[in-house]
Amino acid sequence: MQILRSTDFRTMPWKNGGGETTEIVVSPPGASMDDFDWRVSMARVVSDGPFSIFPGIDRSLTLLEGTGMTLDVVGMGTHHLTAISQPLAFPGDVAVQSRLDAGSILDLNVMTRRGVCRAVVERFAGSDIVLLSGEATLLVLVRGGGAMAGAQSLGDGDALLLEPREAAVSFRCAPNVTVFRIAISPATGLRQMA
Repeated sequence: MQILRSTDFRTMPWKNGGGETTEIVVSPPGASMDDFDWRVSMARVVSDGPFSIFPGIDRSLTLLEGTGMTLDVVGMGTHHLTAISQPLAFPGDVAVQSRLDAGSILDLNVMTRRGVCRAVVERFAGSDIVLLSGEATLLVLVRGGGAMAGAQSLGDGDALLLEPREAAVSFRCAPNVTVFRIAISPATGLRQMA
């Protein structure tokens, strides 16, 4: 189990230069925007505009803060995201245009290299649960307050990383805390994640 502190996250420009992204974790460690297997980040979107293109990458986008954003995704139509909507999965190599409802938003962005791995993103309210990684790498992001992972304390914005087949961890947080559970598993029949 590894605790990822929000104070240690690194911020860098978007691939298209239109804003900044805060990287929570990337695999393999130290990978660039061109050679990661998977990457979890947050981005502040302050104006309407196009998304960066990522050939061979699948994406999942979840709104963390803000009133909402509409995405026009080529081949998938129009989708409106709010702070309570389900994550939106879409290919990273198609054109996407965003329109903000009113003011900036903060999003959670999960990217996986197609054919190497895949991700499932879930949002749930705080509770007492047992986290099991199984065959997946499991990342849990805490928003809106603190939580406990075993004896370890997590603050608002911190994350917990469990490697595949790691021992189960009890996870406790208050009802007002939102938790994002991201399970990243190898693509069936293809090479294992680095």
